Amino acid sequence: MVEVHQLSRRDARRIAVQAQLLTRQRPTDLVETVRQLSLLQIEPTSAVAPSAELVLWSRLGSSFDAHELWDAVDEQRLIEVHQSLRAPEDIVLIRAEMDHWRNREELSGWERSVTEWVFANNDCRREILERLRADGPLPSSELPDTCVVPWKSSGWNDNRNLRMMLDQLVRRGEVAAAGGTGRDRLWDLADRIYPDDPVPSLEEAERLRNERRLHSLGIARARTTKLPFEPVDVGETGEQAVVEGVRGTWQVDPAYLAQPFAGRAALLSPFDRLLADRKRMAELFDYDYILEMYKPEAKRRWGYYALPILYGDRLVGKLDARADRAAGVLEVSAIHQDEPFGKAMSAAVDREIEDLARWLDVEVVRLDQG
Repeated sequence: MVEVHQLSRRDARRIAVQAQLLTRQRPTDLVETVRQLSLLQIEPTSAVAPSAELVLWSRLGSSFDAHELWDAVDEQRLIEVHQSLRAPEDIVLIRAEMDHWRNREELSGWERSVTEWVFANNDCRREILERLRADGPLPSSELPDTCVVPWKSSGWNDNRNLRMMLDQLVRRGEVAAAGGTGRDRLWDLADRIYPDDPVPSLEEAERLRNERRLHSLGIARARTTKLPFEPVDVGETGEQAVVEGVRGTWQVDPAYLAQPFAGRAALLSPFDRLLADRKRMAELFDYDYILEMYKPEAKRRWGYYALPILYGDRLVGKLDARADRAAGVLEVSAIHQDEPFGKAMSAAVDREIEDLARWLDVEVVRLDQG
């Protein structure tokens, strides 16, 4: 009979925090950190700092130099795919999905319409590939936009033909990001960027990705709400567990069971992987949080880009802060306490704020203290 592990919610939280490298024993190697986290989401908002950089600062501390991250991307020690940075050896697992997408015959309505759009503009697709083959890597400003059928969207991507073509060529495994950031991002043929490793079957790739994902999350549901590009469920990998006071079963990585735990304070990016599964966040951490930058100012409870505050194995509040590097300040508007902070907790959070300012090379200005 298969053993089902009995976990308290504290046990489950500690497994999740430990898997995400947020304990007192900080990691020291940038690439190894990304490898353990499984991915770094690229998100352009930088009210405090770009999310990918902020996630690494939360783990590595103020000794982390953001230039090292983008150097690692330029040197292909980390590879960008689907708006995230990943270790090179994980790319082959995503390529299995790309191959399946490019070659399969049965498509959903949206998939069919996207495929039809690409091939309605097949001359543009070929011209992009030929230009990259001859002169790549290149920025998008040096690639042709000869689409004869415009991209139709009810949102802000309407008529952004070249951008959407590049997205689809990445999805098909034909083109890859080749370093650079923002408007200076470079593109090249995928075969020049991605490691030349044998691509497993789609089923084997899914199994291995589930294993990698569970190891980075520690504990997760076998099935839950789907997210684009990187799910938060893990199938049947790992071992079954039940969590006291939470309905249903979980999958847990046994490597984290009965491990000693030494927690610390941490300020997290709103896009931190610890928070990616909002249902898990509510069930295990009993934490209420939503990124409010899309809300009108009058309707915000915590601030434009509030940073979740971790203390030990609990999410205990939100930091409303913004960095103005031109003025050389980190403005702290409020520290929202989900529970009253004791002296030790307040001191630990203040140290993290000071470390954040040191990393940003700015001074803290406490607007919350008048």
